Amino acid sequence: MSDYIAPLKDMLFVLDLVRQQTAMDQVEALAEFTPDFVAAVLEEAAKFASGALSPLNQIGDQQGCSFDQGTVTTAAGWKEAYQQFCDNGWMGLAMPEAIGGQALPKSIAQPVNEMWLSANLAFVMFHALNQGGSEILLHFGTDEQKQRYLEPLASGQWTIAMALTEPGAGSDLAATTTRATPVGDGSYRIKGQKIFITYGEHDMAENIVHLVLARTPDAPAGSRGISLFAVPKYRIATDGSLGASNDVVCSGIEHKMGLHGSPTCSMSYGDNDDCIGELIGAENKGLMAMFVLMNEARLSTGMQGVGFGEQSYQHSLRYAQERTQGSHFQSGARVTISQHPDVQRMLLSMHSQTMGLRALGYLIAAWIDLSEHSEDDHQRQQLRERIALLTPVFKAFSTERGNQMSYTCIQVFGGMGFVEETGVSQFMRDARIITIYEGTTGIQARDLVFRKVLGDQGVALQHLLRDINQDADRLAAPLSQLQASLIRAGAAIHGQLRTLLEMAAKESDQTRLHAGSVPLLEALGLLCVGWQLALLANQAHTRGDSDTAYHSNMIALARFYFAHEMPRIHALMSTVANADDGLKDFDFTAAG
Repeated sequence: MSDYIAPLKDMLFVLDLVRQQTAMDQVEALAEFTPDFVAAVLEEAAKFASGALSPLNQIGDQQGCSFDQGTVTTAAGWKEAYQQFCDNGWMGLAMPEAIGGQALPKSIAQPVNEMWLSANLAFVMFHALNQGGSEILLHFGTDEQKQRYLEPLASGQWTIAMALTEPGAGSDLAATTTRATPVGDGSYRIKGQKIFITYGEHDMAENIVHLVLARTPDAPAGSRGISLFAVPKYRIATDGSLGASNDVVCSGIEHKMGLHGSPTCSMSYGDNDDCIGELIGAENKGLMAMFVLMNEARLSTGMQGVGFGEQSYQHSLRYAQERTQGSHFQSGARVTISQHPDVQRMLLSMHSQTMGLRALGYLIAAWIDLSEHSEDDHQRQQLRERIALLTPVFKAFSTERGNQMSYTCIQVFGGMGFVEETGVSQFMRDARIITIYEGTTGIQARDLVFRKVLGDQGVALQHLLRDINQDADRLAAPLSQLQASLIRAGAAIHGQLRTLLEMAAKESDQTRLHAGSVPLLEALGLLCVGWQLALLANQAHTRGDSDTAYHSNMIALARFYFAHEMPRIHALMSTVANADDGLKDFDFTAAG
């Protein structure tokens, strides 16, 4: 299988657009990160992605992890690559300098993350956990906790594990049963089981800090009674040295469809009643703290969809340009399959979606930077609302399309895609989980409709549609077709918004709201990707003749997407309006 090559030209082109969209250069805290600086960082990250991570991807898939009496051993080369990752300072890329990080903005960290996720997702999954866990400690930890945990996490000396899921509590965290009993010295005795814990046990770092959701004895029922605890694998002395085992035991690892190189662990806490944790934040406020990590993880998962799209496109393009099969429909000459219009359709489908999703992911990261550094309270609030609105859209839509693109990749390869020899079947196996973890597509859609759209009576969505319309109006004249399509699609979604608000007030329409939430999310995802592709095409048009072939291709890419994908929005709006048709009348008890 060919190795991953970071698409630096595409990435830098997108970053140029993001800078224009956000005026980041005018923000003092971000102005120092010049295009030349960013290009240098991305070049170094690209070397690591292609030189160290990509060669291990298939090895991790084939070897997987081994489990023996509570110990997990990662695949050959994993431990050495992890040490190189840490030595290069990549773990603390976006963490504050005060704790040993590099303090790079998220708008730079995002494309770097994309490279790693593309090259070897199974390996790099710990990075988002360390980043998100550190954010939790920075926001909710005491000064003592920050001093104890943050530097070893930023250096990679220790890693984070997010321990939410239980055998009886998956997406419904209100069902959490793990207990936390006060000891009397400010610490808590933790007891319970967690499952599906990514990197819950491994052999790469000295210590693993588990962020565990649990209930205290007098906690209220449901999600209001969940607290968050830091539970290290090994106890930590006052001088930072590691002590005895903390009664944290891995009871097994999952045998999975994909991501074989990443250990997914079942964990037991306190089997011997000797597992000690410390409270992070206030009692019964654990979900508030955990949402910081979950939002970080959801954006990272959205970029995983981009990564699978890029890998799928790269491998498909190389194969299509090498594989001779069939005759050209016009000339009759034997040609590579890249000359067949249907194969070209599949290639451009992958490339256009990847480019648009990349631009959306980078833009959200830039908004996060602006929300953290803006001195304008009103702007900060608007940005936070925009980020909150689009986080479930980006996570769900990007991961669904990442899966679709891995499927398309196998279709381009034909029979050779179905066998393990080419390695592309791994993409499809690895990608399947990303629509499920960190909240399924259905959960993201429910979050979008009921919390983000109905929660503020559609205000944030209307503001987004207004901005898309304004950007459409500014497109160059040769892009008038894209302009008209964007405006029509935005109007269709805006029209459905009024219907949604009316439906929300009627008990009889609740089934329709729930059943139509995924189609609405998909339509909004299609619109946002089209919006970004139109802006990329506009940027290519204004660049003139500096790189004619590349800029012409960018315009053609946008036109392809608008012809093949944007019309789906109107069909989806019809689906949203009639989402309960047949659903309420079907008797599932009589089925089968």
